[in-house]
Amino acid sequence: MDVPPVVTADMVNSADPGVPGQAPYTRGIFKDGYRGRLWTFRQYSGFGTAEGTNERYRFLLEKGSTGLSVALDLPTQCGYDPDDPMSAGEVGKVGVSLSNLAEAEILFDGIDLGSISTSITINGSAAIVYAMYVAVADKTGVPRAALTGTIQNDILKEYCARGTWIFPVRPSMRLIADTILYSNEHTPRFNPISIAGAHVRDAGVDEVEELGYTLANGLAYVDELVARGADPNRFARRLSFFFYVHMNFFEEIAKFRAGRRLWARLLKERYGVTDPKALMFRFGVVCGGSSLTAAQPYNNIARVAIENMAAVFGGAQSVFTCAHDEAYQIPTEFSAETALRTQQILAYESGIDKTVDPLGGSYYVEWLTEKMEQKAEQVIGELEQYGGVEKCIEDGYLQARIAASARERKVRTDNGDRVVVGENAFRSNGDGENEFGEVFRFDPAASGKVIEKLERVRQTRDNAEADRCLSALEKAASGNSKNLLPYLVECCHAYATVGEMVGRLKNQWGEFREPVRL
Repeated sequence: MDVPPVVTADMVNSADPGVPGQAPYTRGIFKDGYRGRLWTFRQYSGFGTAEGTNERYRFLLEKGSTGLSVALDLPTQCGYDPDDPMSAGEVGKVGVSLSNLAEAEILFDGIDLGSISTSITINGSAAIVYAMYVAVADKTGVPRAALTGTIQNDILKEYCARGTWIFPVRPSMRLIADTILYSNEHTPRFNPISIAGAHVRDAGVDEVEELGYTLANGLAYVDELVARGADPNRFARRLSFFFYVHMNFFEEIAKFRAGRRLWARLLKERYGVTDPKALMFRFGVVCGGSSLTAAQPYNNIARVAIENMAAVFGGAQSVFTCAHDEAYQIPTEFSAETALRTQQILAYESGIDKTVDPLGGSYYVEWLTEKMEQKAEQVIGELEQYGGVEKCIEDGYLQARIAASARERKVRTDNGDRVVVGENAFRSNGDGENEFGEVFRFDPAASGKVIEKLERVRQTRDNAEADRCLSALEKAASGNSKNLLPYLVECCHAYATVGEMVGRLKNQWGEFREPVRL
């Protein structure tokens, strides 16, 4: 975005951004901002076995985390059991292996799900993992209505940015709608979707594209639910969003202010939404991601602190700060605690929570907010002119746009137009450049332990009951009239595995095949 050296009053349509807590929520969705309640402190965590990850969760909660954020391994994300040949070499590597209810019971052992908010980054198999979370609550006596947290459950950005899809677009949209409608009834305080611009941002797009693509995906989900006869004044209360915060400080702040205003306006204009809570743009963020570098990794502590400030000035409801070593490994306890302390220093020492939207009314911030809103709406219009998000994905059009943006960012970094301290500028000549500090040690026996536990579950469960539940799920998936979540919850209670449930759904729906554009 071309930024003028000075922004004056005559360059802003209105220097009055409105009142916090009132639509269109430019200044925030709560009238008292963080004075009423601080944002939720999370640290994205998960590796190896459920036992090891449970230990990390307990450590983080002891150190002051106020919510959990679950990282799952690639086999779980892609719908494979750990003993599937496709899982070889990936079990527990980038997250915890979670193949069945027995593992989920271990993962949350000793953690009161009725009093802690849990965010789960899962998409292709999100409905299954959500069903498993509900089943854990059932087993531990926690009322479903007490559950709080979020599943990501945003398959559209998986097709165009991240890649952990399973089923074709249309049945995936059905499954997401099923999850949202079921959650509205059974877990009314839980967010059944977190529409995520984060991963398209990390894939290479800028702030404007991140916001535009995210809201376009959000509108596609609203369209799907409205087509199912659902009332947006009700279900939109539990739609949430998720973003990365990178290093362009003021543009990141303006992105969130513009997002709140644009989302409220679009819901009101297109769907007639009038409920103030349904118009609220609620979001969580990650500070870090691809903005971090493996070169001179301790620089990342400063980067994350700056990004954390931008997230808070932008009004985030939940934040997780990446550890400085996440550019090259799973965080150690030391680096994870340092990342958490970054949030706590900001919250309790900086005074940043004293007043709502302290940058509101700044000519520059209001000008940026207006430009961000206009440009994001233009991006949405371009996707709709092509035929909508689903067609853009099925044709590979959106994937090609993101790839072009990623290439442009890479070229700008390589030629030095985009400065990255320690990576392409201000490099050290000494050994300090490659000083990575403490190394995370992955248990080489983790995969074997996970598979051994899975075999034990299959031997001890009631296999006839598991097969009955799986058959009922497959039959329900063969038509379009039944919500699949009750069937998935039953399968989880019967200790059916993620791979078994996905396999039955694949029998009816097939798999997504990525389009190739030359």
